[in-house]
Amino acid sequence: MKRFSLAILLILTLQLLCSAMAAEVKFRNVSLHDPSVIKDNGKYIFFGSHMQAAESEDLIRYKMFSKLDKCTLQPEYAKEFGEALTYAETGTFWAPDVIRLADGRFYMYYCCCEGSKPLAALGLAVSDRPEGPYENVAILLKSGAPGYDATKLPNAIDPCVFFDASGERLYMVYGSYSGGIFLLELDPATGLILEGQEPYGIHLLGGNHSCIEAPYMIYNPETEYYYLFLSYGGLNANDGYNIRVCRAKSPEGPFEDAAGQSMLECRCQPGNFWNNDDIAPYGTKLMGGYLFKTLEGENSRKENAIRSPGHNSVLYDKDLGQWILFHHTRFASTGERYILQARALYFNEAGWPLISPVRYTPVTEKPSAMTGIFKVLSHGFDVNRTEHVSDAVVFAEDGTLSGSMTGRYTLTGDVMTIQTGDQVFTGIALMGYDDVQDSVVPCFTLLSEKGEALWGIRATGQE
Repeated sequence: MKRFSLAILLILTLQLLCSAMAAEVKFRNVSLHDPSVIKDNGKYIFFGSHMQAAESEDLIRYKMFSKLDKCTLQPEYAKEFGEALTYAETGTFWAPDVIRLADGRFYMYYCCCEGSKPLAALGLAVSDRPEGPYENVAILLKSGAPGYDATKLPNAIDPCVFFDASGERLYMVYGSYSGGIFLLELDPATGLILEGQEPYGIHLLGGNHSCIEAPYMIYNPETEYYYLFLSYGGLNANDGYNIRVCRAKSPEGPFEDAAGQSMLECRCQPGNFWNNDDIAPYGTKLMGGYLFKTLEGENSRKENAIRSPGHNSVLYDKDLGQWILFHHTRFASTGERYILQARALYFNEAGWPLISPVRYTPVTEKPSAMTGIFKVLSHGFDVNRTEHVSDAVVFAEDGTLSGSMTGRYTLTGDVMTIQTGDQVFTGIALMGYDDVQDSVVPCFTLLSEKGEALWGIRATGQE
């Protein structure tokens, strides 16, 4: 993208000084890692690593109700889950997932792993209430035992449990680094692993210690695809965590990305362990570290680059008629501090998911036009350890683009298209709350035919 002169930028931003300002949304954040979500009795409930759990009624104000030093999920966790903790040689719980089964009880799939080696135990616990206490049922899987080949077999962590399109067959997708991501079928009556399968199930992607983890699978009945969300890279602020997706007609695969590549080819080359360059070309990257750079006339006081967003879950909220994606993120200015965020999730005309460039707030209006100066950024295809930064683009009333991007755009309803050079991006235009500028502004989230995600937020002048 080319930059245009500051003089033109200043003139155009002055046109935005009269933009309507929204009252500031007061987020009340929680520090919860690896969020898994359910909705029960109108309340969103989140489960995270380290026995963290939180709740929210509006996705604006969040409240933590469980953590390791005050664990309501299981006050006697060291005793209740002692077998798994002892096997994994740790006191650490990672990334649980909770689902409600036909008996009305809540089934928590938990995992214990120290982290420096693929020695883990994945188990099942059950409670009559989503808040707990959860009572241990059994350890379902172990990794790292003698004879275990970590280049081919999965680390037994990061479970996601879901029903298929029929609502009758229950599956668990899981795995991290090591031999990749795997799938097992479960008994929907008991939540236990069905007999007659390979010990670790079906291999879906990854291997040779590829930096891929946090699988989360959903089915969209409108597109008739299963979508497998993944996190690439490392979770620390400078390690490039980013959210990817692939899809298939069956939960068993084969999965492909937007470029039509088979995800079975996505793995590190033999001996080339933990090399992100080997896996970066695979999987449609929806979101990585980013910064919408404030422009002249805007308030830069709250500017803070997102770093290493990832380990997401997804929920279709029937009450809102909206898909919502949840993830944790770190920030450039606060090191390893992390918070939970929610974002609206959309699907473009080709049936690929798109993440909103702003946090979820209950904004219902639609943009009537997409004119003015937009801060635009591409998420690219890399495992980016530092944030991608936006450039300014002018969207003219006649449908032309100028500034750091040239080409044309169209808006039909909320369906937006950008053509620049030989690339075409399609997706959704929306009104969203810019929490840096404290204003509701037009935004867009698009995807190219090759799988490049493009985000934009209209600049807002500040008096």
